Amino acid sequence: MNRFHRVGLRLAGVVVAAILLCSRVNGMQVKSPASPAAPQTAAPAQEEPAQQDEDQNPFMPEPAGPLPAGMTGSDANDPRANLTPGLYDAGETSMGLKHVLMLKKPDAFQLGAVDPDDPKVGKTIGQLGIPIPLSKIPKPLQLVIAQLAFSNSDLAFQGNHLFEGNFYGVNIFDVSNPAKAALLTSMVCPGGQGDVSVYENLLFMSVEMPNGRLDCGTQGFPPEPPQPAPAADQEKGQKKEFRPPSAQKDRFRGVRIFDISDIKNPKQVAAVQTCRGSHTHTLVLDPNDKNNVYIYVSGTSFVRQTEELAGCSGEAPDKDPNTALFRIDVIKVPVAAPQEAKIVSSPRLFIDPRTGAMNGLSNGGGHGKKEDQKPKDTDQCHDITVYSAIGLAAGACSGNGILLDIKDPVHPKRLDAVNDPNYSYWHSASFSNDGTKVVFTDEWGGGLGARCRANDPNKWGADAIFHLKDDKLSLASYYKLPAAQGDTKNCVAHNGSLIPVPGRDIEVQAWYQGGVSVMDFTDATHPVEIAYFDRGPIDPNMLVLGGYWSAYWYNGDIYGSEIARGLDVFELTPTKFLTQNEIDAAKTVRVAELNVQNQQKIEWPAQLVVAKAYLDQLARSQALPPDRIVALQKAIQDAENSQMSQGKVTQSNLKKLKRMAPSLEKSAATAKNPADASRLHALAQILKNPAA
Repeated sequence: MNRFHRVGLRLAGVVVAAILLCSRVNGMQVKSPASPAAPQTAAPAQEEPAQQDEDQNPFMPEPAGPLPAGMTGSDANDPRANLTPGLYDAGETSMGLKHVLMLKKPDAFQLGAVDPDDPKVGKTIGQLGIPIPLSKIPKPLQLVIAQLAFSNSDLAFQGNHLFEGNFYGVNIFDVSNPAKAALLTSMVCPGGQGDVSVYENLLFMSVEMPNGRLDCGTQGFPPEPPQPAPAADQEKGQKKEFRPPSAQKDRFRGVRIFDISDIKNPKQVAAVQTCRGSHTHTLVLDPNDKNNVYIYVSGTSFVRQTEELAGCSGEAPDKDPNTALFRIDVIKVPVAAPQEAKIVSSPRLFIDPRTGAMNGLSNGGGHGKKEDQKPKDTDQCHDITVYSAIGLAAGACSGNGILLDIKDPVHPKRLDAVNDPNYSYWHSASFSNDGTKVVFTDEWGGGLGARCRANDPNKWGADAIFHLKDDKLSLASYYKLPAAQGDTKNCVAHNGSLIPVPGRDIEVQAWYQGGVSVMDFTDATHPVEIAYFDRGPIDPNMLVLGGYWSAYWYNGDIYGSEIARGLDVFELTPTKFLTQNEIDAAKTVRVAELNVQNQQKIEWPAQLVVAKAYLDQLARSQALPPDRIVALQKAIQDAENSQMSQGKVTQSNLKKLKRMAPSLEKSAATAKNPADASRLHALAQILKNPAA
């Protein structure tokens, strides 16, 4: 448990743990032995620098310790390393990304206070139900906790609408013109994290915090009574017994469902309670079931007591086989009758198939303090990305990355599991479009620590890229933001999505205050950054939670959910790493909805601009001689010219293109790598029959 987690739990018990993003509080840490998945690397665990005293403000800058032997860090000479600080006037730098627009958070989603003595601070903390007198919480921490109650979270998209989740509700934007995106609707409904997804006329929202109410009220619940003083005979250093907040009949923790038929007036039509709340959720579509959608619920917080929700237990598996730990929940939602949504299964994804033990997976031991190097059971998933087109899902499940068969979405089955001593907390996952690679992220420090400094190892808090073959995962490499960040910038790998450039595997990704980074992982063993955007720290003296929660591509633009500031819009620009043709080809892909954790198969139209993108890539990799590249470029340009002048490609130009296709197929058979072979084949297919 890092410095922030320890202080958060000590000061604010379960409520602060729930609000602080990924402060994962378990009802009980199960101590029975597990059968860990085989580690994918043999790297020895390294100790982190000694933690500071628990009574210190956890947001004060903590200098990085010495770089562990054999590890490398980030580049302190990168232009991003020393940007000037500020909330709305911070220094900015970019490469390959044009910053188009920044929209500040609406006033209702701002704390409206910068002084910890402001009454708004105490009122906000009081509504969170923290069972400790305000006087016991350091003043700077009071302000930070209160600000966190208004943090932006994840994004979803539908048509011309963008949905930005927030710990306090959701904001809906009109993005019909991304450069002039505008707020359309604000819906106050506290309960964090507020992660959202959308399907047709339904909006789904995750609720985990104890201040969530069935009626979306902002009043929270009465303050918790102070916890009793430790018993006189309690041993020094002994862990305090965890005490959940008092049971409340109006408390809501789970998944809310809204009808958004009237986009300016969403109406809650269902609220499905779960034992651990919903830290995140995943929308799952069954190709064989058009009448229902499914929600995979990942709960990472404490288990509520049975007095509040019947059937909930936080006991170890050997004490209660029905424990709410070591599982996810699956909600079935009838599309025509969402009010009938209910939990239909609670799969035990971590079970040991040999013994039947629920706690069958562990992290295998990690890095950090000595206690963190010991194997720990995996009892939760943080995020699950489903790829229904190939019948698979990738789960980022605290101590493990797992692969699931989801052909029967109600009963997902684990196919493989991996762990890694370099990984602290498996956070999220993305498939390559062809399903041959999986990118997992590690949220080392829970998103609240400075983890991208020059002395922070580049395999900790990074992406891990895996090959996927025959339902088995094998580690290929790591990717971490290459620019060093300062002590007051929370920075670690977070949420991202594919950019649909044909012929390449490219992902745009959020790194909190590390900014936005665009990674090419076409060669899984050598991922490389091809674009970025970054700002200076919010505060030069204290780590204030901010930066990008998510950065996603949607129908031609990149949108960033900025935790403290608002919403950013970006455009890709051509560089030596990415051509205008490749950008234009990516823009040919349009989707009606985007929920990133419900990954869709990308298909490109057989347009000549897509052919030009493939040709640029073949020129870059020198897969064809220069004279053939020039001849192909001329043939395509002639065809485009005839299309522009006559409204269609002339027969003579069509014949010329088709005559070139067989030689490309022949070259594909002898290409020096699979990526070029695929590009040559795809280019040939377009030339045989280009779309209008």
